[in-house]
Amino acid sequence: MKIQFYKAHLALFLVNVLYGAGHVIAKGVMPEFLTPSVFIFLRVLGAVVFFWTLSLIFRKSRINRKDIPLFILCGIFGVAVNQLFFFHGLNLSSSFNSGIIMAMNPIMVGILSYFLLKEKPTIYRVSGVLIGAAGAILLTLKGGTKGGDSILGDLFLIINAMSYALYLVLAKPLMTRYAPITVITWVFTFGLFFVCLFPSTLPDLIQTDFTSFPQEIYLKIMYIVVGVTFLTYLLTIYGLKFLSPTVSSSYIYFQPLLVVFFAFLFSYLNWSEDYTNTITFEKIAYMLLIFVGVYLTSRTTKKNQYE
Repeated sequence: MKIQFYKAHLALFLVNVLYGAGHVIAKGVMPEFLTPSVFIFLRVLGAVVFFWTLSLIFRKSRINRKDIPLFILCGIFGVAVNQLFFFHGLNLSSSFNSGIIMAMNPIMVGILSYFLLKEKPTIYRVSGVLIGAAGAILLTLKGGTKGGDSILGDLFLIINAMSYALYLVLAKPLMTRYAPITVITWVFTFGLFFVCLFPSTLPDLIQTDFTSFPQEIYLKIMYIVVGVTFLTYLLTIYGLKFLSPTVSSSYIYFQPLLVVFFAFLFSYLNWSEDYTNTITFEKIAYMLLIFVGVYLTSRTTKKNQYE
């Protein structure tokens, strides 16, 4: 059991390593080779193929008809809106900003849980939300003052984080009724439908000249589809078998630090453009504000969950 415990921690750390590198790698593909909408389409389509293959091999994926509306909402907020705003935001802003803003997710889950799940607010949670929001607002106002930054891009990234937080709250009852692989498979299936409905997706896809891509771009696209989508969800499921959701979500704190690491590493190796100019001490201070907010927001729930 101890070995499985350590493997679960390793799995969750690898999830955030994959995400951290993905922030920098995806930035190198857009917008020169793929528009954000086409990139999202390829990512979600690839994930649907992988998840359905896995689901059909190991488990039937039949769902109750009464749960279809909830699956549709999860597909909208957990895949379509979430991914569209993330990739469009990343295209406009910096990979460092995206890593910081994603760390706000637990705060947004706390806010939505109050309104949708009627969880009682506490002084720690309210303080955490205010401090975290202050860090996010200051970071957003800072956008556009250096090359690679964008106020609009940061706003898109905040909407992305809010959408994913809403998905986590909406998916909670589904996770109690179905196997995780079943939930993920159907959420991505409905999400793909709504990604295709986005006005720019299909026209941009038709106009994309895939034959002109150098080999490294194909490798980066495969990394995002297989590594940052398929493997991250599988590793997260494995981690949740042995660790609490609180412990699992705490690993998101590594993302900004890993984004910084990969930004410097890939720049040094000439694997991506140099985005290190967007990393400043001022932004790191805002990141620490968000971390404090996340800690205070989640502090009250830790006593009620197993370690």
